[in-house]
Amino acid sequence: MTQHSLDDWDGDDDSGSESAECLSFELRGQWGHFRRVEGNIVKQTYRIPPRTTIAGIIAAILGLDRDSYYDAFAPKCSGIAVEPIEELRTMNLPQNTLSTAKEDMKTVPTRGHARISMPDSTELRQQHNYEVLVDPAYRIDLQLDDTELFEELRNRLEEGTSHYPPSLGLSEHLAEVEYLGAFDVESGEVADADVDSVVIEAVDDVELAPGNPVRVERSPGFMAADDGGRTTTKFLSVAYSPDAEPVRVHNVETSRVDGRRVMFS
Repeated sequence: MTQHSLDDWDGDDDSGSESAECLSFELRGQWGHFRRVEGNIVKQTYRIPPRTTIAGIIAAILGLDRDSYYDAFAPKCSGIAVEPIEELRTMNLPQNTLSTAKEDMKTVPTRGHARISMPDSTELRQQHNYEVLVDPAYRIDLQLDDTELFEELRNRLEEGTSHYPPSLGLSEHLAEVEYLGAFDVESGEVADADVDSVVIEAVDDVELAPGNPVRVERSPGFMAADDGGRTTTKFLSVAYSPDAEPVRVHNVETSRVDGRRVMFS
């Protein structure tokens, strides 16, 4: 554990590291699409960006290589809280696409020794319906035990720079990143409370009331590199309000960040 860790952290807790400080920033865009892993004719989206996607966005800002950052975002050395700050709205958009399967790629020679593979533009397009988020906006609170990455991300956010363009899922859906600051984290309180962030792995403890809708989705939480690239090691159940309102929970451990009550995963 690093200087960001609390002295009373319990190494057996699988909910993420208990850090005394976190970085907070907003992600916004005109469109977003976080592809659901289950297949469908309509390419559906998660309403809440999966934890693995948030890690990927942070890795893009830092310029980390693909499949190189999973250990830094493992359960016991990181924590991520996600709060929707705008109503979650979706619509279906038809898009014409070209196949990127290996057998459908065309290799183009260059003047040097390198050869570039790209979709064959002479082939017929395929039309798919994409379910997309409209004007999505989220607040992210990040705990990270890797001091070097933590400070590098702080500098990037303060300067408003990014190594790779951050996006909300698909690369076409570019994201705006606004740094909110570094905040102390007061952790470990168990109580009945209104939680501003999404509720993680405590779906059965959510209070349901007329006029206050709550939705649940199960999405990838953690990943690990393997011989073929990467694999999902754990999924997380996430409860949230589609109206971006707080969710009432009973007897659940929460944290306080910037006057808000959140749950880290």
